[in-house]
Amino acid sequence: MRLRQLRALALVPLLGLLAGCNMVVMQPFGDIAVRQRDLVIASTGLMLLIILPVIALTLFFAWRYRASNTQATYDPDWHHSTQLEVVIWAAPLVIIIALGALTWISTHTLDPYRPLSRLDASRPLPADVKPVTVEVVALDWKWLFFYPDQGIATVNELAAPVDVPINFKITSASIMNSFYIPALAGQIYAMAGMETKLHAVINKAGTYEGFSANYSGSGFSRMNFKFHGLDKDGFDQWVAKVKADGKTLTREAYLKLEKPSEQEPVQYFASSDQGLYSAILNMCAVPGKMCMSEMMHIDAMGGAGKESHHNRERLEYDNRHAVSGEEGEAATVPASGRPAKGDVQPQGMKPDGQDPAVKGHGEAPDAGHDHSGHQHGTPAPAQLNH
Repeated sequence: MRLRQLRALALVPLLGLLAGCNMVVMQPFGDIAVRQRDLVIASTGLMLLIILPVIALTLFFAWRYRASNTQATYDPDWHHSTQLEVVIWAAPLVIIIALGALTWISTHTLDPYRPLSRLDASRPLPADVKPVTVEVVALDWKWLFFYPDQGIATVNELAAPVDVPINFKITSASIMNSFYIPALAGQIYAMAGMETKLHAVINKAGTYEGFSANYSGSGFSRMNFKFHGLDKDGFDQWVAKVKADGKTLTREAYLKLEKPSEQEPVQYFASSDQGLYSAILNMCAVPGKMCMSEMMHIDAMGGAGKESHHNRERLEYDNRHAVSGEEGEAATVPASGRPAKGDVQPQGMKPDGQDPAVKGHGEAPDAGHDHSGHQHGTPAPAQLNH
């Protein structure tokens, strides 16, 4: 047996590892995620109608007209075939039209802002059903969930009743993140000062994974939570447990929770300060900060004139963790003025990474600069350090 064949056989056992792959994206349990899966399958199938024949014909032509096949017709003067032109252009055109129609329809049908019209493919949405509202806040690096109708809040744990619409309102307290429960629906971005929405429903009881799908710093890989799909009685019991075991999420408690931390355990809050989610959304949870709604009202009224310079400190949001020394580790920290991790050299090393005992040949006087003229380790501009 040839060495190449032995290598191929050695790779066969590795295919068994694929059995442990989580295929939840292709086997979801929420109607929105199911329809998104069907869209992926339909789009892939339409594209394969072109790709597979092209690959097959390429292999066939290479074999049919190989140099050793002297029986193949050799016609060096051939240059055109109307029949081939019709097939070559008409087939992709039909596929593109079909994909365009499918995309247009699904873009409107699966709009995350659009309220649900059904529970699944066989059940329309009951007229008397009351959705569950969940207000989602992405923190560094954990998730905070408010249930305004139930009056509770949780950290890194989410629950909802089966076959009941869920209305998510999503924002972030700092950097952009992405809220994603693959079994439920597609990912939706969470951004500071903005509110995005997602309407979804879970159709099968179970515990599902949720996480951030957008890199947001050193704690990103541990920014996970559990989503529990429960029957009505199970959800009521879960709410009762949160109220029994939870504490109060005051404004001061939230400011402590907001500080960057990793692998935060599940926390329950039996109640929260009135309007706390609104304050987070308007970026004024920190005392003394101006709410965005107030700022927009000032702008709508024509501005505050020369007196507006008094509002400068009230409008600075992004550097409070850096100023207080509580900023989480990340690849770079430009607003703090501290050098990036890659710029910190081991003790005794020169800024260019060379041992000082080794003298480079032809070293330029400005060795601390790169070829673009930028100096390594230059602090951030002054306006970023306010």
